[in-house]
Amino acid sequence: MADSAYDDRPLTLDDLTASFAVGSKPVSEWRVGAEHEKFGFHLEAHDPVEYGGPDGIEAMLKGLMRFGWKGVYEARADGGETLIALERNGASVSLEPGGPFELSGAPLNTMHEICEETGGHLEEVKAVADELGLGFLGLGFHPTLKREDAPIMPKGRYGIMRRYMPLVGGLGLDMMFRTCTVQANLDFSSEADMVAKFRTSLALQPIATALFANSPFTEGKPNGFLSARANVWTDTDPDRTGMLNFVFEDGFGFERYARYALDVPMYFAKRNGLYVDLAGQSFSAFMDGKLDALPGDRATLKDWADHTTTIFPEVRLKTYLEMRGADGGPWSRLCALPALWTGIFYDSAALAAAWDLCKDWTAEDRENVRRDVNKLGLKAVVAGRTVQDVARDMIAISREGLKRRDRLDGSFIDESIYLGELEEIAHSGLTPAERLLEKFHGPWAGDINRVFEDCAY
Repeated sequence: MADSAYDDRPLTLDDLTASFAVGSKPVSEWRVGAEHEKFGFHLEAHDPVEYGGPDGIEAMLKGLMRFGWKGVYEARADGGETLIALERNGASVSLEPGGPFELSGAPLNTMHEICEETGGHLEEVKAVADELGLGFLGLGFHPTLKREDAPIMPKGRYGIMRRYMPLVGGLGLDMMFRTCTVQANLDFSSEADMVAKFRTSLALQPIATALFANSPFTEGKPNGFLSARANVWTDTDPDRTGMLNFVFEDGFGFERYARYALDVPMYFAKRNGLYVDLAGQSFSAFMDGKLDALPGDRATLKDWADHTTTIFPEVRLKTYLEMRGADGGPWSRLCALPALWTGIFYDSAALAAAWDLCKDWTAEDRENVRRDVNKLGLKAVVAGRTVQDVARDMIAISREGLKRRDRLDGSFIDESIYLGELEEIAHSGLTPAERLLEKFHGPWAGDINRVFEDCAY
């Protein structure tokens, strides 16, 4: 693969394709990475947290450094630097545009390790937050914040995105400032294995959306959705979101995804530590050195890697596959999402059984269920079956896959223990969002402030 920082020849489609293919690894090297985001708020007023000040996000980041985290700084145009993230042992803590904290966990072997990592992080966050009078909330969409009142985090790429989003969709700024998710990253062994996993997980992503639906409030009131977060993605930017129907076509592979990513308009490039606004421009033109903002400057593989992080389909290909369909929630469900997909992905019989659930769905079926679960949750229907029924089967398949993996903790308990809450949700037919609505209309008596007690970490 060429990198034009060291090679004068321009990048080729082969280089771009190879950047994904290098992720293939033997089964013995497969790992799982877990990510989650959470909203910060002041304990007394429940208002969002600004970056600066004695009780701001920067103070949170600096407070976490006592636990061995190292600061990551971004250059500013005035020559200074801004603390924007933390790193430790392969994991990172970073900032979303409106201030939510994101833990991107290290690649780990077992769900037990992932849940321990997640729990340890939440304990560290709570220790610092308590000192600052802050709390953190596990929901998919902010329950009270108005878009215009969202704090602005001082990261260069977010300024570019903030200007561009309203040009291409009606809800892009909501995505940036008012949503939180939980995600899982999983490996593949080959192109064929990647294709099988991509197709299966992309089709079943709306089932995960229903199981984890946890965002029924907007600006203090029920919003008519069970996953307002998932609905936001239906009107963010059609060029870089959605169900990617081409994944199900004959011949799909690394090259076809590279062609798709190549056609997605750019946001930016980074030069001398600063972001250059290239929003809406062509990466192909960048490869040819034909961008007016960077005359003669050709794209590098680092530019390509940056560009592919600005693509947001329901499943995203990097050197691994990223599951993107779930709302943020409590610690138990932060552990459940990687467990659900690991049981399916990392056992060949489970992957085949999961594909059997959805292999006959049409593109229309997939699009319809993606839309319908946002309002109907487990009551939605796909190809003549309720999402609740499909979810039950999906969880059962994952459970058997995790049992066959036989990764035990110190008490000789396998990883299927982390599916317990999802099984209860699927059995009841009620999403977490519906449980919250029951509280809102019942014991909360319409007081949205109760969510900051019931859903805080």
